[in-house]
Amino acid sequence: MLKRILRKVVVLGLKVTTYGLKKGPHITRYYMYDYLSQYSEPRSCDAQVLSISHSEKLGTLLGFSETQIVDASYPEFNILNLPFEDQSFDAIVSDQVLEHIEGSPQKAIDETFRILKKGGIALHTTCFLNPIHLPPHDYWRFTPDALKLLTSKHGEVIDADGWGNPYVGLYCFFGLCPLAIPHTRWHPVHWLATYNDCNWPMVTWILAKKH
Repeated sequence: MLKRILRKVVVLGLKVTTYGLKKGPHITRYYMYDYLSQYSEPRSCDAQVLSISHSEKLGTLLGFSETQIVDASYPEFNILNLPFEDQSFDAIVSDQVLEHIEGSPQKAIDETFRILKKGGIALHTTCFLNPIHLPPHDYWRFTPDALKLLTSKHGEVIDADGWGNPYVGLYCFFGLCPLAIPHTRWHPVHWLATYNDCNWPMVTWILAKKH
């Protein structure tokens, strides 16, 4: 009971101190999206990117327009067995999907590269030091090195990294994770969302180009 009351007080306090401020994504994506936007570039108008389970944001971060994105969301589509021909797409993206795969992560990565054209790019984000979360189920955790290992036989790793710090767990404990992060640098929550300690990655990602 006391814990519930304390959480409500903390959430209310944060909402009050950020009222009227411009905000971005919540804490598990704030730094990551900003970091990955460095890979945005003009894309051919006839290029297509496959978005696994509502990962369209990653496609737009890479420079693709919304009209170039094909959605393949679970349960209608399963990343372990995608109904597309070999080398069908110029890019494939999945945002916090790999941890939910009910099967082999290696098979999932292999399948995404199967449908990727030569020279195409794959961007997968996932998590490591992250609370168990649903739906539908939560099975796996990945370090940047694990993501490199999964993709090593398929192509060149452009970027494999992560974001997190030892204090994010307490922030999430108080139920604050879903709240949007203010862009204002003086706010303590902005500092928390942008401070990165490579030994404590909450979210991880890999960007790779197919051989």
